[in-house]
Amino acid sequence: MLPLRFQPAGQDQRLPANDTIYAISVWVLPLVIAITFHEAAHGFVAHHFGDNTAWERGRVTFNPLKHIDPFGTVLLPAILLLSHSPFLFGYAKPVPVNFRALRHPRIDMVWVALAGPATNIALALITAAAFHLLPYAPDNSARWVAENLKNALVINVVLAVFNMLPIPPLDGGRVAVGLLPNVLAAPLSRLEPYGMLILIGFLILLPMAGAQLGLNLDVISAILRTVTGYIIRLLLVVTGNA
Repeated sequence: MLPLRFQPAGQDQRLPANDTIYAISVWVLPLVIAITFHEAAHGFVAHHFGDNTAWERGRVTFNPLKHIDPFGTVLLPAILLLSHSPFLFGYAKPVPVNFRALRHPRIDMVWVALAGPATNIALALITAAAFHLLPYAPDNSARWVAENLKNALVINVVLAVFNMLPIPPLDGGRVAVGLLPNVLAAPLSRLEPYGMLILIGFLILLPMAGAQLGLNLDVISAILRTVTGYIIRLLLVVTGNA
């Protein structure tokens, strides 16, 4: 799932109409790669630990068509981008996992959940390292390649950080359920059917209410910007781009 209301510092998402096609061209490829690898990683790790559900349904694959939700991955983000929305929101088809089929359901669930965000951080690290190859890009495509790499870095880190929020059904919520003692894990797991409503409340309704009261209650976006910024700077330092 991609976050709502996230905008990197200093980046204006309100684009002139004649720049819209170019903007889409430098966001689609990194977005599709990020969500495809994220979802495939969940299925691969689940298969490794004994659950064949995703494997049998053809979801342990790097074919993006298997993971793309026509509305959530393509249509909804495109509508928001074309309408110059101040926030973006999107999601892929979740990989089906039967946690009871895992050899050690509770701890294996943690590894399955971590697989997606960990893969996105690995992709972000590779992307940061790839900035060193930009001098070798053809002059007529260097800017396009640079924009794709920059967006890939941001998307992968945001996707990892957002999904690690400790709210089921996000990956972080499932990690928390797997690691917390039963007295805390049980009530947290029962929130999963309401997780989307909780996210909508924090990401849309609470900021809207705060705006009416003259308060900044956009807590999740603030956390995302801060944590994502630190991780991106760390990756740039590690890859010698600082």
